[in-house]
Amino acid sequence: METANSNVIYEEKFIVRPRGVKLFTCRWAPADKEAKALVFLCHGYAMECSISMRGCAARLVEAGYEVHGIDCEGHGKSSGLLGLITSFDDLVDDLSDHFTNISERKENRNKLRILMGESMGGAMVLRLHRKMPDFWDGAVLVAPMCKIADDIKPSPVVITILTALARIIPTWKLTPTPDIIDIAFRDPQVRQEVRSNAYTYKGRPRLQTSYQLYTVSTDLEKRLEEVSLPFIVLHGEEDKVTDPSVSKTLHETARAADKTIKLYPGMWHSLSYGELPENLDIVFSDIVNWVDQRLNARLEEQLKSANDQNAK
Repeated sequence: METANSNVIYEEKFIVRPRGVKLFTCRWAPADKEAKALVFLCHGYAMECSISMRGCAARLVEAGYEVHGIDCEGHGKSSGLLGLITSFDDLVDDLSDHFTNISERKENRNKLRILMGESMGGAMVLRLHRKMPDFWDGAVLVAPMCKIADDIKPSPVVITILTALARIIPTWKLTPTPDIIDIAFRDPQVRQEVRSNAYTYKGRPRLQTSYQLYTVSTDLEKRLEEVSLPFIVLHGEEDKVTDPSVSKTLHETARAADKTIKLYPGMWHSLSYGELPENLDIVFSDIVNWVDQRLNARLEEQLKSANDQNAK
């Protein structure tokens, strides 16, 4: 399916993975000009792309980028039990294959490849980078799930019990957490949108999902120094879902030579969707400026290379 308004082309289609799952994918692109870069969106836990990331995509297209999204298995319009993550590694493989296939199309080969993820999507970006360390040109990490905040994480004893139960009753909604919607999305109107969105998962996390997310975040926290691609990490200082101090640690310890951090006083967890409108303007201005700077640096490199070749 393809739709377009005056300046945005929107397409959606389903792809089928080798293991049999059917995944929803979507694409936004400028209608009146060639996109200057590719941005690949990784959504958060319990979220999806086509509705809750539509505003994010529209801002990026307005800035001249082509944007691709995909609903992970168990999320949005893709197949699988809603809210169930059986294997985070499978999700990483799904996104890696889809995003690299798009990047390697003839018309895209010379375009900058930027990964962007919020919360669980930030963890996904870091795992995609680990899988192919030299493939991606940059990462936009929005409140990345490198550590689940202590306020919502169960005690060590409860984690041990839940881990054992996840092997027996993986789909049960038993993980004791506060209502994430109430603490993630600052704008009351957005909270209502999330609750009324049929494609978002509501309710307590399923046991296997909690186990997968806990394992992934723990693993990432231990290996932050391995992050080598250019990145910007953005985090609200009042985030009660993922820990802003770990974003600071990521910025300090990552081996990447090109790294930027933006901490926003008073802002909450969901910076790309759930914040107040004036704060969304600030966040996306920082994101677009960062990507444009990398794009300009690439163009300068190409120009210098061409001049060097001509001089010979």
